[in-house]
Amino acid sequence: MGIITILWEKWREFIRDFSRITLAAMIAPLMYLVVFGWGIRTTMNGQPYLYFLIPGVVSLTTMNGSFNAIAQNLNVQRLYEKAFDQVIISPTPLWQFIAGQIIAGGLRGLYAGGIILLLVLPIETGLTFNLLSVLILFLNGTVFASIGIVVSFLARNHADVPRFSNYFIMPMAYLCNTFFSTDNIPRGVREFIAALPLSQTSRMVRSISAGEPAELQGIVILLVYLTVFTAVGLYFVYKKKNL
Repeated sequence: MGIITILWEKWREFIRDFSRITLAAMIAPLMYLVVFGWGIRTTMNGQPYLYFLIPGVVSLTTMNGSFNAIAQNLNVQRLYEKAFDQVIISPTPLWQFIAGQIIAGGLRGLYAGGIILLLVLPIETGLTFNLLSVLILFLNGTVFASIGIVVSFLARNHADVPRFSNYFIMPMAYLCNTFFSTDNIPRGVREFIAALPLSQTSRMVRSISAGEPAELQGIVILLVYLTVFTAVGLYFVYKKKNL
């Protein structure tokens, strides 16, 4: 019941800010598609570059949507509203609070990615997005929602969350097999980037969209990231760190 309570709270927030959330999810990814997809005329592996670009943009949109939905909100609740005192004394188990936040963040990211898919639907690309794609995108969202939870606890002030986004989230958005292939990146750096969660998501979703078999060990890697960051978030909550 605790998880359902958290999800209901997030649903009410979503309904309240529906237009703002939807516009925010549309504008930046749409600009990526327009500038890189139509503004830059080129090909990738013999296919129009737009076909390469769409899966990457959908993947990074789930990342941004999930991270921003959780990190900013929890940071405000912790630093300014002091709402965690109420969470601690409430009957909701703390692990359910964390689980609810992660699931809600994954759903928010999936919603943002779905908007991009709807925007590109009129374009006859022949790309395929199936239930496995949805599962991977949702899992990617939960990973970055769990990262958002950890960042919200580590942030010392409201400006720390945007700083973390600039230092880590934005570089991943550009480097993790989203706008260009990582094959030409120097060895060592290339392997490091390939191990990041967004790289795994972009690679699997792009393979599925092209009708090719996806290397599903990426799902295992995403689950490892999710487990680690969820454990760190639970540690902060149960040890009352930085509350």
